[in-house]
Amino acid sequence: MSAPEPLDERWMLLIHQIPPQPNYLRVKVGRRLQRLGAVAIKNSVYALPGSDQAQEDLQWVLREIVDSGGDGSICAARFVDGLTNAQIEALFNTARDADYAAILTEARAAAVDGADVDTSAAALLTRLRRRLAGVAAIDFFGASGRLAAETAVREVAQRLQAGEEAGARRSAHGGTSRLDLSGGRIWVTRRGIHVDRMASAWLIRRFIDPAARFRFVSGKGFTPEPGELRFDMFEAEFTHSADGCTFEVLLSEFAVTDAALRPIAEIVHDIDLKGDRFAREETRGIDRLIAGIAMAHPDDEGRLEHSAAVFDGLYEYYRRKK
Repeated sequence: MSAPEPLDERWMLLIHQIPPQPNYLRVKVGRRLQRLGAVAIKNSVYALPGSDQAQEDLQWVLREIVDSGGDGSICAARFVDGLTNAQIEALFNTARDADYAAILTEARAAAVDGADVDTSAAALLTRLRRRLAGVAAIDFFGASGRLAAETAVREVAQRLQAGEEAGARRSAHGGTSRLDLSGGRIWVTRRGIHVDRMASAWLIRRFIDPAARFRFVSGKGFTPEPGELRFDMFEAEFTHSADGCTFEVLLSEFAVTDAALRPIAEIVHDIDLKGDRFAREETRGIDRLIAGIAMAHPDDEGRLEHSAAVFDGLYEYYRRKK
């Protein structure tokens, strides 16, 4: 037999009896208890960690039950046999992990991408933060799901901030937008294009500026002509950010939100930055294919043409894949 646990009355229990009518009362009481963070020990027996605040909260719930024709009691308790304190704590952590998982799911599905910074996106972030704070307030024992939920909400905030900054940069660049590019611009980048410049040029011509023309120059001492736009080069209008490649920056700057482009961005990111942040299984093969195109075509126009076929194929695959 295990050693007895300390005789501390560490739990506050609500034991209630709710009348069958009105029907909504049981649901209403259940929601009140859920907001307090209480967990069910048995049918009609709910627990909170013992504290003056827990006692006051449960007293308000009990008053509502009694006023509606029910009955109940509140007691400070310690469990002598049966459930252990550790098992009860696990019940609380399970409940909070479910709350954090719901926040995580909504945050990951949030349509806040690139320049999507309208009022609804800001309201979504506010709602997620409020929900996260509410769950954290009743996370009495440090549930493991909190970190993932906080990270997901932080990423929504970062995407929202990135979109706002992109809008400010577009204003600084004279309001460059898809409408501004409808007549075609000259896009300038460094000679010897590889994966990021290949993918970025494909993205520009297919989704941003269909009439785009490309010029390949030496990266040193280049001064653009009026109306030219530089990408993936020193002092370019569009180039690497702190943690993203040029392809990702273009997606954000021009609010290109086609879901089929996301996996392509992840592949380009890992190849270009020589990392495994996304670790897609396709990345290694695409890396070899891009290297082969560069070996077979020393001229940039040839690389542009043949890599475009690769990205067309990838896009079609991800567009159709469920």
